[in-house]
Amino acid sequence: MNRFYVSTPIYYVNDRPHIGHVYSTTVADILARYHRMIGEKVFFLTGTDEHAAKVADAAAERGISPLEWADRNAGEFQSVFSRLDLSHDDFIRTSELRHTDRVRHYVRQLIQSGDVYLGEYEGWYDPSQEEYVPETRAKEADFCSSITGKPLERKKEKNYFFRLSRYSDDLLALLESGEIFNVRPEARRNEVTARIRDGLNDIPMSRTGVEDWGIRVPGDSEHTIYVWIDALFNYLTAVDTDDRRDLWPADVQIIAKDILWFHAVIWPALLLALQKQPGNAWIALPRLVYCHSFWIREGRKMSKSLGNFIDLEEIDRFTEVFGLDGLRHFLASHGPWGTTDSDFSLEKFIEVYNSDLANTVGNCLNRVTNMTHRYFQGSLPAWGPRVPDTGEYDGTAARCLDRYRSAFQRLDIAAASAAALELVKAIDGYIAKTQPFRLAKDEAQLPVVSTILYNCAEALRLAAVLLWPIVPQKAGEILQRLGCSEIADSLAGGPSGKFEEWTKWGWLQPGTTISQGAGLFPRVDKKKTMAKVGIGTAGEGINVEAKEKGEKAGAGTSSAKDPVAKKVATGDAEGGAPEQISIDNFFETQLRVATVKEAEPVPKSNKLLKLTVDLGEVGGGTRTVIAGIAKAYSPEELVGQQVVVVANLKPAKLMGLESNGMVLAASVDGKPVVVRPSVPVPDGTQVR
Repeated sequence: MNRFYVSTPIYYVNDRPHIGHVYSTTVADILARYHRMIGEKVFFLTGTDEHAAKVADAAAERGISPLEWADRNAGEFQSVFSRLDLSHDDFIRTSELRHTDRVRHYVRQLIQSGDVYLGEYEGWYDPSQEEYVPETRAKEADFCSSITGKPLERKKEKNYFFRLSRYSDDLLALLESGEIFNVRPEARRNEVTARIRDGLNDIPMSRTGVEDWGIRVPGDSEHTIYVWIDALFNYLTAVDTDDRRDLWPADVQIIAKDILWFHAVIWPALLLALQKQPGNAWIALPRLVYCHSFWIREGRKMSKSLGNFIDLEEIDRFTEVFGLDGLRHFLASHGPWGTTDSDFSLEKFIEVYNSDLANTVGNCLNRVTNMTHRYFQGSLPAWGPRVPDTGEYDGTAARCLDRYRSAFQRLDIAAASAAALELVKAIDGYIAKTQPFRLAKDEAQLPVVSTILYNCAEALRLAAVLLWPIVPQKAGEILQRLGCSEIADSLAGGPSGKFEEWTKWGWLQPGTTISQGAGLFPRVDKKKTMAKVGIGTAGEGINVEAKEKGEKAGAGTSSAKDPVAKKVATGDAEGGAPEQISIDNFFETQLRVATVKEAEPVPKSNKLLKLTVDLGEVGGGTRTVIAGIAKAYSPEELVGQQVVVVANLKPAKLMGLESNGMVLAASVDGKPVVVRPSVPVPDGTQVR
């Protein structure tokens, strides 16, 4: 079995989890899930960096030990990663004995080899980042921190030094070749090689004056190993055991651009030095360090002082509104994976969610399952005669699969997501071209409809497999509804080696039970969602596909003719509070649940649909209701769905057709959203 080792940076334990931590760990999780899905043995590592001097300072301010403070904050990272359903195989803490013991062993070897020596440092130090800064970089930054902008400090102290200068030529050769060790994107590699050509100086790797925290230099208890050297070794200490050494080297180490130098220069140089020591033949260089950029917010740099920082509380609000997979999809498809920072714009988030997930994935699932129930009683039909004039769709699934594989091979997660969505969009295009809902009116055409719906279900199944690493919960739900619980359960359980089998056309068997269900990705209202997440008019809530009561009813039907229904459903015409009515007046309006049995467009109208609904009335008859919802719903996606109907309206003529009731719908950005019960209930059930 092939193996795949992916790591995130280990996170500074004085921080609370924020969008940067979540992004790095989520993209690592997507890579890990993909490689498990294709049958590889995956090791996914994350953790916390705990030996900074500021950790000890923060603990002292609170009257507790550094370890107690680190325990508290590391626990929060672990809790958040668990809530986000991240699938890491190990969470390493640099305060753990398994780490500290191995770091002392590595440093002892480096001292014995002469790669580490005692000397004196005089130069610049960035206390905000606990980083020594070379003279040239300090001057370029006007002797301020390049990260925080705070002034650098001039220091003179005795330190142990690592002979970084010894490895300048080796590092250049490795980076220029890229075969054994590489840095990507290419612009980041070029940035690093340019600095190496300017010359490398030996770097301090210990500090004095740090009491009761950190790892002591072997043989010299006055010196504590510099936190950045200590932290870098975590990727190695996590696997330096008899049962894990075969996992090394790491295949991909994901970092952000602020820690590029440490990972692209100091880290490989340390490994080159360790390789020379007896017993270390297994210590190779990581194959790739991948450096992503930063998130900005609404066009501005994120800052706690600006109040636009996406912290844990805001992340929780996003997952509450959009779901965990909604967040994962946006991070994967619009994150700062390259050399350009990405804008975490709420407006953009909503547009992406509605376009990609609600309108594309969720709507496609509804259309396929609803038509299968309407025309074949929920049993997947067999593939029948070829559908005329559909040659443009031949090979679409294979092309999308090839693009998907290629995207993951080059670590282009956004392109992988786009390839899966391209297949879903092709299903929608295929339905629009073939129009099975029209063909089904002619019984002689049902074999062709069988072919169409089989193709749609099979393509959607394949798309769900491709989407799984990115949106695992919802992709699993799609597979369950398509009768593919075997695939869904296997994916959730870990590596299976069945990816090639699952991505072959024809896996779905005729006769498979296809299930309907609630909206997979309920569409959200932009204005109300911006208020819900914290941007917009205070006090507004979110309207998620009528999960909450709509504030406006009527959809081009006879609602305006009923003053009670109008008051209940729409409120004040100018948008103020609804006019108050008595409970007796409310109960004069009979709201009942009905199942849509048939739906078709009203001739010469682009707004109206003619619905035949079953209200469970005595005698088993149906009613015709004209609803102004055609701009938001196609006929086929309504058939089989339950709606809420005003059942005691007087009949009214619309476009020459008599309407015997009104379908309740909320208004979202001027478009109707039909009110539906959250679970199936008997037809005729009264809504109170």
